[in-house]
Order: sequence, then C-alpha cells, then structure tokens
Amino acid sequence: GTSVYRRAVFIGGRVPSKYAEEVLWETITDICGNAVHQCVGIVADKFKNSALSNLESQNQWMINLSCQIQAFNSLIKDFYGELPLFKNVAENCLKLANFVNNKTPIRKSFHKYQLREYGHAGLLRVPMKEHEILSFEPVYSMVEDIMSSARVLQLVLLDESYKIVSMEDPIAIEFGEMIRDVGFWNDLEAVRSLVRLVKEMAREFETERPLVGQCLPLWEELRTKVKDWCAKFHISEALVDKVIERRFRKNYHPAWAAAYILDPLYLIKDSSGKYLPPFKLLNHDQEKDVDKLITRLVSREEAHVVLMELMKWRTEGLDPVYAQAVQLKQRDPSTGKMKIANPHGSRLVWETYLPDFRSLGKVAVRLIFLHATARGFKCSSSFLKWVRAHGRSRVGMDKAQKMIFIAAHSKLERRDFTSEEDKDAELFASAQGEDDVLNEVFVDP
Repeated sequence: GTSVYRRAVFIGGRVPSKYAEEVLWETITDICGNAVHQCVGIVADKFKNSALSNLESQNQWMINLSCQIQAFNSLIKDFYGELPLFKNVAENCLKLANFVNNKTPIRKSFHKYQLREYGHAGLLRVPMKEHEILSFEPVYSMVEDIMSSARVLQLVLLDESYKIVSMEDPIAIEFGEMIRDVGFWNDLEAVRSLVRLVKEMAREFETERPLVGQCLPLWEELRTKVKDWCAKFHISEALVDKVIERRFRKNYHPAWAAAYILDPLYLIKDSSGKYLPPFKLLNHDQEKDVDKLITRLVSREEAHVVLMELMKWRTEGLDPVYAQAVQLKQRDPSTGKMKIANPHGSRLVWETYLPDFRSLGKVAVRLIFLHATARGFKCSSSFLKWVRAHGRSRVGMDKAQKMIFIAAHSKLERRDFTSEEDKDAELFASAQGEDDVLNEVFVDP
C-alpha cells in the first residue's frame, strides 16, 4: 500500500458520517480519477462503522478496514467504562490524590519525603475537569503517579504531621487504611498491568504494521495474555471476555478470515504432512464470511469457479517445500525478534506456483497484503494549539491545511514517525516567527 496524505478537516463538534464518507470518496476519485477500481480499499481509524461500510457496500470491490491500533486503544477505554475494577481504582486514587494534594500538612510531608527519596517534589496528577475523569488517560497518569510514589506514601503515614491530622480528620484515617491495604495496591498493579499489556501490543502494531491476515491471530494472542492476567490477579474471566468480544465484533471484518485462510503463512501441517489452510480455527460464521467475501470479489461468472478452487485449496493446501519456504523465519538483528525471512513469499507462491487457482489467486493477492493499521499523520498538541489560535477564519484553515500537508509529507518521505511533538512544535512555532519562506506560505500578505 501507499501512504498518501490528502486532506485534513477541522470542524466543531462531531463529524457527520455522511460527510466523512463524501471526503473519503472525493479523495479516492482525486487520486484514481476514473479508475476507481485501483483503490483496493481504505484503512481508517475513524468512521469505521458507517462511512467505511457504506462505501464498501456501494463499491463491491473495496475492502474497508478499521485500524487495529485504534481498536486496541479503544479497548482500554472499554475496560475503564465496563470493568468495576477500573472504576474502583479510579475512585480510590482520586480520593487519595486529592487528599495528598489539598491537605497542607500531608502535602508538605509528601514533598519532604519525595525530595529525600527521589530528589524532586511535585503534586500527584489529578484529572482537573469532569470530562478528564470520563477519559481514561488522565486517570491512568494518576494511577502511575501513585504507584511510583508508594514508598513515599508509606513514609507519610509514619510522619508526625499525619498522626496529628488523623486525630481530627476521618478522611485521613481512610487514607491510612488505603495505603496499608495490600488489596488496594494489588488492584492498582492489576489495572496498570492490563493497560500496559494492551498498549504494548498497540505499539507493536505501529512498529510492525501487521497485515489483515494477522488480525485473528493477534486478537487470539490478546485473549491468551488477558486470560493469564485474570489468573494472576484473580479476576473473573467472564466479564473481561465479554468486553473484549464486544470490541472484537465492532472491528471484525470478513477480510480478516479470508486473508487468514488464503495466506500460505498460516497454513498448518496436518498428520499426513500436508500444509492446509486453518479452517478448523474459524467458527461457523467466519467460514461463511470467507465464502461470501471471495465470491463478492470476483465476477458472477467466476463465482462458482472460485468456490471450487477454494474447496481444492482447503483439501490439498500447498506443497510442503513451498509452505516451509514461505513460513521460514530469521532473527531480526535490530530487535532480536524472529521475523519472516521472505515477506513477499506468499505473493510469489500465488503468482508463480499455483496457476490452477486462477480466480482464487487473484483474490488472494488482492487480500493478503492489505494493512491492518492506518499509519497516518498524527496531530500533535503543538498543531492543535495552532489551530485553536488561527483556525476560525478561512485564511487560517488554509494555513492549517498547508502546514499539516508539509509536516505529513515530510514524515512520509523520511519514513519517520518518531518525535512528532518536537518536530511539529518547531514547524508551527516557525509559522508565527520571522522565517520569510514560511511567512510566504502561512501568513497573510
């Protein structure tokens, strides 16, 4: 796939799904002209339920996918909204942090021990507004602060100032009970551990850029890791599984199952030595999805033929020598992880070794190299501050479009998606500075 930056739109409030659909289609026609069939599909991190599905239903050749990085980040929000553990931890941490920050003798004692233990002092981060309490990121920052201050909080309980305050303030007694409660710290560690687990997988998606055939195995990997987490922290699996399954269904696309079946990378060796597609790992609905999607991507005349070829693929699979060559892994010297030695092996097999699967091969090559993540331009806080300051006029919006275009294309050309904040801050600061070249582009004459 090709990374293309086309357009950024900033408006107040929610974006209507129909409008997003129009912007996406306009982008496709701008890029492809009359040859819209060249657009295999879209991977996007927003509007996945309506705009993407509407475009796909209107254009049968398209495969429109939601970004798996966004899906996993949304899963963390789901945990916060639906798991009592997360709510209890948030409430207890908020109560603790407010007491430490706002009770003067306790705050002074807290800072004293911070300086002694860590060499610096500061308040615990607390969500400042109601909308921040509803959002998990500010809450997670508070949890991290409390976890990293565990020793200091224990020392505060031994300080004379706490003993005096606890004689008069019942909240101080509750604070002390909380700090001494092993269960409180176990709950914090459970929340932090689960969030880190999901965030780490999302970061790997951003680095590795998984293909669509990897989606089902990745979600299964997540379920396995979460099952281990439940066992470690004595959490009931049922509710957690329910949350994961709901997010999975929101993001699932039939192309996940079809690509998983068609990619030789996932063939499984059976007892007879054959390498067969992993149909046994699909449920009944996913099997039907494979049939429906594959027939949708070919002409009506080819539909019967492609199903016959799919049946042959299911029963015969791939020659073991070729399957082993495709699945061969080697250690990446930069990361130490095992990676596929020949990333293009699957395509080579379908295009050169499997001429009998003429119709199915066209579908396979179209599907198995679709990306499962959107790797686009990130709007940093520096850029958003600039938009808030200059984005109310039409001229300001034109400037914003030009700036984001330059920043996005610069990153795409460098293949550099690190340190966005520092580089963007430099660019957007320059837009208001003395640089004559930038002023010609961004500033009113």
